[in-house]
Amino acid sequence: MKITRVESFLMSCPLPEPLRLPFWGGERTILKRDAMLIRVTTDTGLRGYAPGPAHERAQREIHEVIGPFLLGKDPRRFGEIAFDAALETRKTYRAVEIALMDAAARHEGCALSELVGGRVRDRIKLYGSAGMYMSPEGYADEAAAVQAMGFPAYKMRPALGPERDLETVERMRRITGPGFGLMIDAHSWWRMGNRSYSYETVAGLAEAMSVHDPVWIEEPLPPENHDAYAALRARGSVKVATGEHEPDERGFLDLIGKNAADFVQMDVCCQGGFSMGRLVVEALRARGLRFAFHSWGTTLEVLAAAHFGVCWPADVVEWLEFPCYANSGRRGMYPFPAADEILAEGLEIRNGHLTVPKGPGLGIEVNESVIEKYPFLPGPWSFFRIDSPRETIAVTGDHSVKWVEAANP
Repeated sequence: MKITRVESFLMSCPLPEPLRLPFWGGERTILKRDAMLIRVTTDTGLRGYAPGPAHERAQREIHEVIGPFLLGKDPRRFGEIAFDAALETRKTYRAVEIALMDAAARHEGCALSELVGGRVRDRIKLYGSAGMYMSPEGYADEAAAVQAMGFPAYKMRPALGPERDLETVERMRRITGPGFGLMIDAHSWWRMGNRSYSYETVAGLAEAMSVHDPVWIEEPLPPENHDAYAALRARGSVKVATGEHEPDERGFLDLIGKNAADFVQMDVCCQGGFSMGRLVVEALRARGLRFAFHSWGTTLEVLAAAHFGVCWPADVVEWLEFPCYANSGRRGMYPFPAADEILAEGLEIRNGHLTVPKGPGLGIEVNESVIEKYPFLPGPWSFFRIDSPRETIAVTGDHSVKWVEAANP
């Protein structure tokens, strides 16, 4: 079996109107959401699929470098293919490698998870992820809605100032009751210019929030400062999660080596694929830490990540992020219909757990009609306006392209 074609398709779902979300240090504007579908075709007519980094640079890398390199190669030998390039191109290649593995698994008639290493369970626990720059009452209402959907936990993104952030957590715990998981994604706390929270403020908030028993506080400090994370974790107030911005193997191993997080997070579709994921899991497992997915795109990303996650026990790979969008009348952040429609059938989710299909490859067919239904719209999908100092940041892709200064949208 030989590869005859490697393709990537960018898609966009524009919001009906720009969504403007004020926060403590400025305002975020969301214009659209983008997605990438990777497709590998073989001379047998068999196809393999994977999600990819949703930006134009990755598409150029696939079309100009990765695709030509893979032509004529056997996808079943994915583990033996030696691809060398610049770091970002290597990470894009690892996303394509998931499509090679899907094709190989379909050919062999086995589930994708069997080529990752072999599943040790069939289900993985999900948390509903939404909650972006709302009032404390809005967060509490959404937490209750996510709980009513059957998820065992809810992740939200506070950025209302220290006092109102604490009020938000108090309100969420009051409405959900004990035993329901709360994840505090605090990535905005260090991104608000002169209004960013200091280490002392973050440490104080962590201690104050600990009485409400959050599952973790996520990225409350600049992600490159592993020493600060280690110090915060050593205080023992709450569990700490970070990792989704680590640039490479060295970053992950330094984070793990310093015991700087209870939960090491990774986006397997954007940060090095299953190969990097395996390295990260084995390194953190040796230190008694846990792995948690970052998954902020489509149900195809959730499905691919789940095939990886079930290859380890739940005390090593515990949580998988499930983004909650406002599709089909559901409560969620905003509409992103391609996120659901990219799969030909829905995921099997019961009691807050995803059952990973056992059919060949991914186990669910990809709905290719989304390629034409949601044509790509070039340009950033989101902007951050920071009040002090005055600047506007354009966001392109998902954890793959650095933020750059840009004109106001």
